[in-house]
Amino acid sequence: MFFKDKTILVIGGTGTIGTSVVKELLKDNPKKIKIFSRDEYKQHQVREKLHHHKAIQFYIGDIRDLNRLEEVMSNVDYVFHLAAMKRVDACEENPLEAVETNIIGASNIKNAAIKSKVKKVIFTSSDKAISPTNTYGATKLIAEKLLAAPSSSATKFASVRFGNVMGSRGSVIPLFQEQIKTNQKITITDPEMTRFMMTLTQATSLTLQALKESKGGEVFVLKMPVIRLGDLADLLIQQSGYSVTIENIGLKPGEKMYEELMTYDESQQAWELDNMFVIPSTSTDVNSYSKKAIQRTYKSNDQEVVTKHQLSELLQDAGLLEKN
Repeated sequence: MFFKDKTILVIGGTGTIGTSVVKELLKDNPKKIKIFSRDEYKQHQVREKLHHHKAIQFYIGDIRDLNRLEEVMSNVDYVFHLAAMKRVDACEENPLEAVETNIIGASNIKNAAIKSKVKKVIFTSSDKAISPTNTYGATKLIAEKLLAAPSSSATKFASVRFGNVMGSRGSVIPLFQEQIKTNQKITITDPEMTRFMMTLTQATSLTLQALKESKGGEVFVLKMPVIRLGDLADLLIQQSGYSVTIENIGLKPGEKMYEELMTYDESQQAWELDNMFVIPSTSTDVNSYSKKAIQRTYKSNDQEVVTKHQLSELLQDAGLLEKN
């Protein structure tokens, strides 16, 4: 009951991961959960989905607005920062907007948390932050560095690096499913492209665990399965029952054939837990960690790819594929 009688702010709490985090937090009987986001309609949807729970309060606002963040962060114990401008193509076309949201927004959250004497803040980063080739990844990397930078405050900051979350808004699975349904056609970058893939349950669990375990300044990296894009397309086509064509369209600007979650240099400093790696910063107290990570780059093209059967089970567990 870590969050019992605590006040928690979930920034981006109407998104896929945000809503899941809120549901888990409610199990601990917190005093209050503040959901902060820009979209009033999504807030209405979440309010209905959570049956107007008395512990939840909704706040409209933007992380670009420091004054509004300071208002909302008053008397808050813990903060989950899940908001972002995250579509790779949109960030490529609007790089300054991505900087305003993903970097300046993170800076505003840090400053507001310090002013309000928040205990801990967890930031959700991305595998695209490693050796970034696009604006989105670059902004996430800078936000990680910004939050890990030492400060004289007692507030602790840490980050979690996600791979792709199955079924989240904007992810490839709902995109493929919509293409199959409407056009009986899938556009695929390259069938050999590999990606780290995690379920919503895993993403939620990692986020909560990271906040509980953080000593300050760490980046937490979940050990997660690697999938091949062509295998994913084949399974979704097979389930649909349609005669579907596949069009290979090649890499779009900023895309990579594989993703990385931890660099070799980071692995030299990293510690290893059963289900994740912990990359400390200069301000992290590492005395409670006991096992050093193996020194290597953690990337999707040198990990064993799950079989189609294993992928099918993952999709079924995530509720994205009908069980046989």
